[in-house]
Amino acid sequence: MEPKERFVELYRKYITRDGAEAFLQFLLDSDFFTAPASARYHSSVAGGLCQHSLNVYDCLRAYMNRPRVQQVYKLVGDDYSPESIALVSLLHDVCKIGCYRPGFRNVKDERGVWQKVATYNFEDPLPFGHGEKSVWMIMKYMDLTDQEAFAIRYHMGFSGDEDNRTVGQAMAKFPLAFALSVADTEATYFLE
Repeated sequence: MEPKERFVELYRKYITRDGAEAFLQFLLDSDFFTAPASARYHSSVAGGLCQHSLNVYDCLRAYMNRPRVQQVYKLVGDDYSPESIALVSLLHDVCKIGCYRPGFRNVKDERGVWQKVATYNFEDPLPFGHGEKSVWMIMKYMDLTDQEAFAIRYHMGFSGDEDNRTVGQAMAKFPLAFALSVADTEATYFLE
């Protein structure tokens, strides 16, 4: 199954709250399914943003299904429903929609000769931040629980630009933020 097809199937299966279909149409009308996930690092290829979102979904589901997470950390119940898991993982990086432009850069090949290679340039038309921009975009269409909003907002964990005290406080109060950060990190550094 192609990434776009799988994304839409998962989205429609799990994300069913008011406004969900309108937000999916927004995604379908955007470059979400053709954009890279980054300019130079993880999934910096056409379609990388969709594939990264699917990777994060798979990693988050696997994390949430661990017996220790459920029995010791107590991450069970409505705050961690299949809908919440799908929503935060599939939509955590919607802030990247419309931000990548094809371009070129010069790099040295194995012989030390400069070569012009295709790349992406990041140009954010609405620099509202990273996680907070994704929350803002989603909430134009559908409501988020506090757990979901904080998970998306702090999915970069301690690697973001935030004050580390704030990140730690958010993760302590909203454990889904920590779980999503783990899944995003796993997808970025181990799968991509």
